[in-house]
Amino acid sequence: MNKMLFLTFLLFCTSSIADEAKSDWQNTTLTDATIAKIQTAKFEYKKCVTDEMQKGGYLKMDTRNATDAIMKQCEEVLGKMREVYLAEKIPGVVADRHLKQMRLETTRKVLQNLMFSEAARKAGQAE
Repeated sequence: MNKMLFLTFLLFCTSSIADEAKSDWQNTTLTDATIAKIQTAKFEYKKCVTDEMQKGGYLKMDTRNATDAIMKQCEEVLGKMREVYLAEKIPGVVADRHLKQMRLETTRKVLQNLMFSEAARKAGQAE
């Protein structure tokens, strides 16, 4: 009975390993030209965010509201970056995941910079 149970277990494990091999992630490679286009689009997005941050109107706003306004101003540039991904035959899911990650990181950095600026202004006023 134990041998039969062991053989059944062994057969089950072998079939589950075969199923896992079919669903493994397949690595893809991007050409240097594709990487250059993506980096250029990323630079344009970060340049847009930086240019928006330089405007003086955001200094008078609450930092969270200012961050939201800055990010909304640059959404169009981020949309152009998505078009670059799709033009290079990168799956939409992968492109969206990368854009979401980049938007989140950029939002955090903008909020942090605005909070530091606000703290520095308040410290200067207190003296």
